[in-house]
Amino acid sequence: MAEAKLRIDKWLWQARFFKTRSLAAKQVSGGHVRLNGTRVLKPAQAVGPGDVLTFPQGRIVRVVRVEALGVRRGPATEAQTLFADLTEKQDAPPKNPGFEGKGRPTKKDRRALDLSRPRNGELP
Repeated sequence: MAEAKLRIDKWLWQARFFKTRSLAAKQVSGGHVRLNGTRVLKPAQAVGPGDVLTFPQGRIVRVVRVEALGVRRGPATEAQTLFADLTEKQDAPPKNPGFEGKGRPTKKDRRALDLSRPRNGELP
């Protein structure tokens, strides 16, 4: 008997990686998803248990192994049983540097500059 398969866009949606199925289909058809290391361009590509998917999500690249096929798009706890996360843990991205006299000052910085300048008729 042939093993069960499911469309890749439907599986990504059921596993709650994308909010809508059409967003998942756009990612796939845009060439941003890889199935077992091969770029996928059609949302109708079939996936099954044991397949490894690689795709960007936000600022990180997710690597997941399909563990099971879903019947419906259920709650998040049910969706987490559909895959095993193989993504390497990444450090938090560095925070933006504070104002160091470069770029546009904040409102607080502008007030401090205004108070330090002499007003009309005042001597420094």
